[in-house]
Amino acid sequence: MSKTNKNPKKGIEKSQLKRRDFLQKSSIAVLSSFLGADIIHAATMPEGYVPFALQADFNPMDGKSKDMIVRNEKPWNVEAVPHLLNDPVTPFPNIFIRNNGIIPEDIDSSIWTLTISGESVKAEKTYTLEALKKNFKHYSYQLVLECGGNGRAGFYPPASGNQWEEGAVYCSEWTGIRLKDLLADVGINSDAVYVGYYGKDKHLSGDESKVVISRGVPISKALQDETLLAWALNGEDIPLQHGYPLRLVCGGYPASASGKWLNKLVIRNKVHDGEKMMGDSYRVPKYPVAPGEKVPDEDMKIIESMPVKSLIAYPKSGAMFGRNKTLKVQGHAWAGENEVREMEVSIDFGATWKKCILKKPNNRLAWQQWSVELSFPETGYYEVWAKATDDQGISQPMVIPGWNPKGYLNNACHRIAVKVS
Repeated sequence: MSKTNKNPKKGIEKSQLKRRDFLQKSSIAVLSSFLGADIIHAATMPEGYVPFALQADFNPMDGKSKDMIVRNEKPWNVEAVPHLLNDPVTPFPNIFIRNNGIIPEDIDSSIWTLTISGESVKAEKTYTLEALKKNFKHYSYQLVLECGGNGRAGFYPPASGNQWEEGAVYCSEWTGIRLKDLLADVGINSDAVYVGYYGKDKHLSGDESKVVISRGVPISKALQDETLLAWALNGEDIPLQHGYPLRLVCGGYPASASGKWLNKLVIRNKVHDGEKMMGDSYRVPKYPVAPGEKVPDEDMKIIESMPVKSLIAYPKSGAMFGRNKTLKVQGHAWAGENEVREMEVSIDFGATWKKCILKKPNNRLAWQQWSVELSFPETGYYEVWAKATDDQGISQPMVIPGWNPKGYLNNACHRIAVKVS
């Protein structure tokens, strides 16, 4: 069972409503004191209106590391820097945030439900969160979630979207039930092809009829042991900005396949056609294209398993040390649905490579820790390059891989600078 969160969701679910009610009934003087300034044109402010600056009850950056990089605030998109990702299991303060809409705040987990419907179910069925926890066996897995656009900043010409560098990835422990067990309870037809999700996030326009994002995975992925309906992250309730109270978690696929604030799943007899499933959203060309080239829709394919990749988490880029000292370099490697077979580093721009100590994953779809001791022949500037090879024999490229319209799947070797004095 999951532990009680150190930041209980009671403060999100109930106190928000009380706070809003208090603000709506407060005088102009009280509202001004909250704002720390007089409200100009207060005489024309509608009765019961709460000033915009006081409407937000929740800040997604609360509890996050001060070193996190905010890429956007509407919607919230926040990146970790590599040295924050040194832990074998990524803690909450260092987990990147990727949103397409507005984080829902009026959540009452005691009445939360999940509905399973679609063309390929025997009959529509709805479960309470309590029923999911009570009636199905619980599982915990460490799973890598990486934004499909992680590394987008490396593409030229620039691709549209958040200019992620290396930190839109993490590996944390998720606890919940297997989706396959729930689907067995619901009953699905033999023609099932895809599972699509819907969540409670709100469209940036405020139009409640608009769906923010509704992606999904093939039925074969949905039936894997590690595909979870999770309510806990690292042994505690999932934080609100990461999908509380229920989230679909599909490790090894782009993180956009892991729907947050989950309240509906649809079992489709065709590839799901929800929001962010078509066009160039989380899709790449089926063949190499020239940078900037327009690609016909029929020539695009959905991103599924993420490519082999690695990260140098220690030391920070720019590290300085003495010539007579060895430098321990360490990090993580992962390969989507596959396992990393070999990890190497180079200090001579890829001319030669040194093998690293590579640990096995804690479970399938978790990342793998690696380390190596390096010595340098003379003083001066060096770069450490990291290269992983998966169990299919595929290695990371040393340069940016093929361009695509949205800058997805950049798995070029991560590199850091070091100076030996």
